[in-house]
Amino acid sequence: MPGWRRGSGSGWLTAEYGMLPASTGDRKARDITRGKLDGRSSEIQRLIGRSLRAIVDLGALGERTLWIDCDVLTADGGTRCASICGGYIALELAVRRLMAEGLLDETPIRDAVAAVSVGIVAGESRLDLAYLEDSRADADMNVVVNGRGELIEVQATAEDRSFGRAQFDELLDLALAGTQALLELQATALAAA
Repeated sequence: MPGWRRGSGSGWLTAEYGMLPASTGDRKARDITRGKLDGRSSEIQRLIGRSLRAIVDLGALGERTLWIDCDVLTADGGTRCASICGGYIALELAVRRLMAEGLLDETPIRDAVAAVSVGIVAGESRLDLAYLEDSRADADMNVVVNGRGELIEVQATAEDRSFGRAQFDELLDLALAGTQALLELQATALAAA
């Protein structure tokens, strides 16, 4: 437990994110080589942690910490969103194990979570941008939702030029459709696990 959380009766959930050396075209140095986590990785792991905590009753978790490890094996855009989706599956499986071992009486997970990237590339709204699309996008957005399709987090950024409310709404609608499909795939995978 983090020191500030001890004695609270409540648990904690956090994430660690890292791109493995061979995950990109050119070898990426491990963070440990530099002696510290880079800013991008730090921001991403905070996003993953916030997204997963949004669906967990930390009081029902008891005084324990759940660590969600997100190691990127192959990066082709959308690694933060993929980490949230995969992290949710790992969380469900970890909680099932705690329950099977009698360490939890009921699941502290109150909902599902999914995330997807969308963007505007050559004037066209696109879902789940690959790296080549993301690197030349006029705007990109990451959207995290719970199982009811309610927003947990939206990160939207324009690159060379701004974009209007209509385009934002179009991207958000595309992301909500994409996350709904992901939620269904996650439910199928968990049912089979």
